[in-house]
Amino acid sequence: MYTQFFQLKQVPFSIAPDPHYLYMSERHREALAHLLYGIGSGGGFVLLTGEIGAGKTTVCRCFLEQIPENCNIAYIFNPKLTVDELLQSICDEFGVKVAKEDTNPGTVKAYVDALNAHLLSSHAKGQSNVLVIDEAQNLSPDVLEQLRLLTNLETNERKLLQIILIGQPELRDMLASPSLQQLAQRVIARYHLGSLSLVETARYILHRLSVAGLTTASPFRPKTMELIHQLTQGVPRKINLLCDRALLGAYAEGKQTVDQVIVRKAASEVFASKQSRPVLKGMNWRFALPVAVLAAAGAVGWKHYQGDFAWPLPLSSTQNKDEASRQIVVPPSLLQAAALTGKQARGAGDQKSALNPNDMHADLRALFDDSHKAGESLYADLARLWGERLESGDTCDAALAKGLHCYQGNGGLAELRQLDRPAIIQLKDGSNTLHPVLLLTLNKAGARLHDGVREYTVSLIVLGRHLHGSFVTFWRAPQHYRNTLSGGEQGPDVDWLAAQLARLSGTEIQAGQKFDTALIAQLREFQRTQGLSPDGIAGPRTFMHLNVAAGIAEPRLSGDIAFAMASQGK
Repeated sequence: MYTQFFQLKQVPFSIAPDPHYLYMSERHREALAHLLYGIGSGGGFVLLTGEIGAGKTTVCRCFLEQIPENCNIAYIFNPKLTVDELLQSICDEFGVKVAKEDTNPGTVKAYVDALNAHLLSSHAKGQSNVLVIDEAQNLSPDVLEQLRLLTNLETNERKLLQIILIGQPELRDMLASPSLQQLAQRVIARYHLGSLSLVETARYILHRLSVAGLTTASPFRPKTMELIHQLTQGVPRKINLLCDRALLGAYAEGKQTVDQVIVRKAASEVFASKQSRPVLKGMNWRFALPVAVLAAAGAVGWKHYQGDFAWPLPLSSTQNKDEASRQIVVPPSLLQAAALTGKQARGAGDQKSALNPNDMHADLRALFDDSHKAGESLYADLARLWGERLESGDTCDAALAKGLHCYQGNGGLAELRQLDRPAIIQLKDGSNTLHPVLLLTLNKAGARLHDGVREYTVSLIVLGRHLHGSFVTFWRAPQHYRNTLSGGEQGPDVDWLAAQLARLSGTEIQAGQKFDTALIAQLREFQRTQGLSPDGIAGPRTFMHLNVAAGIAEPRLSGDIAFAMASQGK
């Protein structure tokens, strides 16, 4: 309801786990690194805990899409099961069938024997098996003991099953009890996901607003963000609830800036119980909405607020200390890799696909089997989405003559989702042969692909498992774009860069600005809010993100791209 008022394309603070809004803080990246470490650790338990809404599901979804091809995943999201039910669920997830001729097919022994046979067979094929249990604080002690016994399934070289437990803080207390001491001793890595710091909270808010299409000054000023952090304790889900209600409240009152009074009213509506909710003066927003709607309908327009919000944020309080508790030290190389994958973290697909990650979609199999692909025409197909025409066989040089710059990158689904533009990607089949294909759209429902002849639709999990990582996409550069900018330089490209950063921060736009220390500082802060490396270098990826923030018309992966080849002369 308030999106048009704030010139947003989407609701920025929905509590639905939309992967387009993925924000990976340093804590989330470290948590992801611990999960990734557990895959190759040779068995045992990995423990990830965190408060409700801290982002455990976000980390888990990132982890699921980074599972190696030789790793089989079983995902249990409802752990309120008996021992028999749990074993049956694990067998179902791994695709293990209990022999019908077994005299007692429903017994614990029958399930364990069948599971052991599957694990040994997988090990012989060079495959590993990982069991992920979400909401693990709901597991009963006898079920936890059975899980411990499953880790006894092993060969002379390694254990056959890796178990990852994800749950709320009480899971740590459960494992600290004397009765579960044996299980606790098998935890090879543990991490407690703390809340966002004050700085991270501000970046999180700005990040979601930017993804939602904000091109004007932020409606949340620095002091307001400090209050939001104080009221939410930096918990992402609470931040979403509070910011969403605060924007609604500002809209109802006709204000384009969310002040602290509005935030406190929103907090009393969202967080306080009926008994403790203070009596608020003035009109209640729920009753004010009809009035606001009528007022908005009669309004022709309004002057956009250009406040004094500026980077860097003047934050007055210190960051929260990391509450992580580790049993092992993760190698720095892995943490560095996780920091990269934090920016490339994948959003999971639908639940059905996530629970069956080894199934190859029929269309993807058809794509690999198709011998009539026109891979060399994909650059021309990609250029059509930008409204330009290339000849079949043309590549980046021909595209540049049309004003389209090529960007060749390497990354996962989240890297592509972050750039939010169609791209030519490489898919690998079972023999690691690469197949070029045009990625048209990418959303929660799946991905649309085009191989030069016809379209395919696949789930994100299937796509992620076959994605090679290398890709090529196009982008439009500002006038007189230079590949690199040195300190003190001026020109049309510097003016464009400064103007976009000024609009985003709500500061005054100045012509003829130099690429000086102050501008570089603004650029670095923008890069941080976008999940980019804050190197202060105005490169292609930074300009692509600025294009999105500036609302420049370019095809978007998140949009509904019409690609009817018949109507385009093919």
